Amino acid sequence: MRVLLMYSLLSSMLFPVLVLLLPSSYSLPLCTNSWAPVSPKVPLKFCSYRGSSCCNATDDAALQKQFSSMNISDSTCGSIVKSILCSKCDPYSADLFTIEPNLGMVPTLCNSTSVSSAQSGKDTTINFCKQVWDSCKGVTIWNSPFATSLQGRAGLPVSASKLEDLWQSETDFCKAFGGSASSTSICFNGESASFNDTVDSTPPSGVCLEKLGNGSYLTMVPHPDGSNRVFLSNQAGQIWLAAIPAQTSGGTLSFDESNPFLDISDLVHSDTAFGVMSLAFHPNFAKKNGRFFVSFNCDKTQITSCSGRCSCNTDVDCDPSKLGLDNGVQPCRYQSVISEFTVNGSSSAPSEATTADPLEVRRIFTMGLPFTGHHGGQILFGPNDGYLYFMMGDGGSEGDPYNFAQNLKSLLGKIMRIDVNIMPSPSEINNLGLWGNYSIPKDNPSAEDSQLQAEIWALGLRNPWRCSFDSERSSYFFCGDVGQESYEEVNLISKGGNYGWRVFEGLNLYHPLSTPGGNTSLNSINPIAPVMGYYHSSVNSKLGSAAVTGGSVYRANADPCLYGRYVYADLYGSAMWAGVEDPEDSGNYSSSRIPFSCAKDTQWLVMLLKEARSRLWESSTPLQRTTTQMFMFWRARACIEWLHQAGVAIVAPRKVIWVVKLHLRALLLHRLIVKSCGLRSSFFSVLSSCSVAAFGYEACGFLYHRRLDVAYLRDATL
Repeated sequence: MRVLLMYSLLSSMLFPVLVLLLPSSYSLPLCTNSWAPVSPKVPLKFCSYRGSSCCNATDDAALQKQFSSMNISDSTCGSIVKSILCSKCDPYSADLFTIEPNLGMVPTLCNSTSVSSAQSGKDTTINFCKQVWDSCKGVTIWNSPFATSLQGRAGLPVSASKLEDLWQSETDFCKAFGGSASSTSICFNGESASFNDTVDSTPPSGVCLEKLGNGSYLTMVPHPDGSNRVFLSNQAGQIWLAAIPAQTSGGTLSFDESNPFLDISDLVHSDTAFGVMSLAFHPNFAKKNGRFFVSFNCDKTQITSCSGRCSCNTDVDCDPSKLGLDNGVQPCRYQSVISEFTVNGSSSAPSEATTADPLEVRRIFTMGLPFTGHHGGQILFGPNDGYLYFMMGDGGSEGDPYNFAQNLKSLLGKIMRIDVNIMPSPSEINNLGLWGNYSIPKDNPSAEDSQLQAEIWALGLRNPWRCSFDSERSSYFFCGDVGQESYEEVNLISKGGNYGWRVFEGLNLYHPLSTPGGNTSLNSINPIAPVMGYYHSSVNSKLGSAAVTGGSVYRANADPCLYGRYVYADLYGSAMWAGVEDPEDSGNYSSSRIPFSCAKDTQWLVMLLKEARSRLWESSTPLQRTTTQMFMFWRARACIEWLHQAGVAIVAPRKVIWVVKLHLRALLLHRLIVKSCGLRSSFFSVLSSCSVAAFGYEACGFLYHRRLDVAYLRDATL
């Protein structure tokens, strides 16, 4: 059983603590309302938390008032009850209060839980529930938080104000409020949380690759039925259903290019920055409803159905007539669209369908874009809530001049969260100012912050190009956000989170060249810093630019060195990183660049990771190896067993590996590093990466290319 030792920040006072017994549903810092904790502008006077907290000054004052109303005369009991009330402010309160929702104001109290001390090497017994009982059982507590769970139960003295009046014994009390040693989540120990468990942050050396085929695909999505099939799409508007060959079979992706699953090229405007951006299949697609969704761009001068409102409008204090042309294009000529399609009627069961109905079921969302870049476009269904998440960039132009990303009424520079299961009437769409056929989830941030546009889930983003949920811990929602001048960042997204752009670029204050849309003051926001990232200069000092593409948490079985790490990559700089949470469950990440280059004396070229999504890596089930696009090159004629860290001395070429040919306008050759995983001496990994010149990188964060080949990771014993 994994445990994390907690200790007090201040030995003289009791503060809330979370003792993690086993992996919980949230783990990372998260409040009971699903918002991320922030550092209060004004220090809390009652609940004295250092650093981030789930309470502001108003919450703190309310807790102090509640505590005063209890009129507790015993100081020891009072200190304990205060710590319990203040646990609502704990950065990990989401886990603490969602174990048993009926407990209301009382967290789960640690009850005879054995916790291994990483500092002392001894086992210590934590029984905070017993401490509460012993200290407070005979103390009068008015408006007791422990009485709320008894309301409405016949025969119980709900008006009593002593624990011994409400509960017959410590056993009964701790049965109601305690967490046993077999608990699968966390408990409260009366002290502030800290983590001692550390993990190995040594970066993995690389991966072995096996060719799957040729093609130019922007999106690759696994079939919802869990089979070995994937959906591939290009920017032009074609979507294919392909089968992944068996491992080591030497086969390639199997599909008929002349017979696409769906062709909507007549609806799509496609060029280097526009086209089909993403696919998402409804959680019930394979079981019964056959619904799926496509995110793409259209041109309103070419297609009559391309007729959404302009995102530059009076609601956001923007006048499109003042924007001017961008790359010769009028404002809001190009639009961002989500459309619903179906396979119903094309087969007896959705999972058996090989083609989709080419007619749209409905237009979910349409919005005109102010400029010709930074429109994101990815769509994902939340793994727990079933809502559709839509990533939207700030609309383009250098420095977000109209400050859309911080404008609470603009959908630009945001992550949206919408409900595509409940469809509004035309009058509701008009009255609510919706952008199409969807409804608003009742627990969106606007329910607690009326200033926010209803669709917004998170804000302060420049161009969130690719995002992903951790398949084991769904509250971990990562997004790679493409930077402006100096910094590329990876954010851990939470409800209502503000990720700083354009007040910040990464960790640094940003000073825009032009501000016709006004500025946002630093003191008016609580920005959440990126959990991982890198400076352009550290990636590609010669070319002077970079573009993070995002990635995924690796949860497959092939490579133990990568397990649990967030693997992400850069398009322009041809670099790759592995991020590790350290300490585990803390929400704090360290990130190491995976060292790689190309050998001078071989015909090896560069690997470019387009989307590092974990499930394509080899695992025990077909689904877990079918969701990543990796774009590779060339076939290796020899495998370098060892190179020094500097990549200079080649020791012994032997073995043969496969990589896949990549067609780009220009490639610069360097060295290849092949290195042992370290955990298994027979596992070698191959990484080849070179600087890629003149491939027409666009600010929206993807690659202009002729042909890209698809490959996925294999467990190779060389």
